[in-house]
Amino acid sequence: MSNSRRRAIVASDKEKPEQGEKAVGNRAKRIAIVGGGIGGMTAAAALHQRGFEVVVYERAASLGEVGFGLQLGPNAIKVARSIGIFDELQRFAVEPSAMVSLKWDTADLRYRNSWDGLMQRRFGAPYMMAHRPDLHDALIGKVPASAIHLNKSCTSITNTKDGAAATFADGVQIEADAIIGADGIHSVVRKALFGEGAARFTNQICWRAMVPMEDAPSQVGPNGSVALDPTDYIGWIGPTGHVICYPVRGGKYMNIFAGRVSEQWADESWSVSSSVDEMLQAYAGWNDALLGMFRKIKSCYRWGIYDREPLETWVSGRIGLVGDAAHPMMPTLAQGAAQSMEDGLAVARILADHMDDLATGLAAYDRERQPRGRNVQLQARDQFNNNRKPVAPPPISTDWIYGYDADTGETMISE
Repeated sequence: MSNSRRRAIVASDKEKPEQGEKAVGNRAKRIAIVGGGIGGMTAAAALHQRGFEVVVYERAASLGEVGFGLQLGPNAIKVARSIGIFDELQRFAVEPSAMVSLKWDTADLRYRNSWDGLMQRRFGAPYMMAHRPDLHDALIGKVPASAIHLNKSCTSITNTKDGAAATFADGVQIEADAIIGADGIHSVVRKALFGEGAARFTNQICWRAMVPMEDAPSQVGPNGSVALDPTDYIGWIGPTGHVICYPVRGGKYMNIFAGRVSEQWADESWSVSSSVDEMLQAYAGWNDALLGMFRKIKSCYRWGIYDREPLETWVSGRIGLVGDAAHPMMPTLAQGAAQSMEDGLAVARILADHMDDLATGLAAYDRERQPRGRNVQLQARDQFNNNRKPVAPPPISTDWIYGYDADTGETMISE
């Protein structure tokens, strides 16, 4: 996103509908979104596209996502196409040429699976890898700058006779025809609707970091017997964890996700600044080429991986949830961002079909999306448990995930 556009996004309490918005009765329906991350901005873009008056309230003082990578399965790419950011995505995201699996200590090749056009042929869209802030900026670009309001930390939310209302820490109160909670795993909206609920530590911690591509190894294994392509998706698999590496930012950087099993997360925060030395200690004994890449890291963060028990419903009256507010999940299927994007597009599509009765529309959204979100949450757990077995069984099929199109609510897979 350009600096001029960032300057245009200010914390204002007054918004006006964009010209050309679809009117219902004498005005466009107003949808307030609490949270301006991937899910919130996807919902905002898709709702704006369909003629709603959209207002986004973000608690941070500036818009920005944590600067690490994410994976976008074909189901997420279909959302990107629908809301008009696919061309931009192609400029900064990378499609993997192959999935490569290496042994943690010797870097012997476990397998190499070519992905040359496979996902496009089978599911109707490619699999891509991106830098989270790049995706976030592309989504922001589809939302009017005047609709985004910063420094707005939600403190309470409630249904009203004609819609829903929210109050923020600065005393500002707003009303809307409906409100979407997109405020993450710590969601205030979720807590207000359904109670606190305990977050579940998943016995996994991870480090996230990036290095310039020239600092990533190109030859590994005994006597350099395994050649790595800069577009490969690479997994180092070990007895206590795994390290996933893939290119982002058009191939200029290698993203690193280093996960390991841990029985305890001692820090109060769920993500903390870490040090390269701490990361190296956690992977002592792993392959020298991998550790050599770790030594080139300039900064890294350590995370405790949490999820929550699935909710039975994501909706109460004129208030609904999307993304991690609805279904925080483990990263084992790499579906967190993708499911948030699916939610954002689906809620816009379904509300557009119920313009005169948004409560009925949200109930329809809940019926369509809650079972899918629940199933992805639970499969992510199952896959993690499989990964921990001494002899891991084959991965659980994700065809039903990748074949889904949130623009239609249908699943199509080509054999």
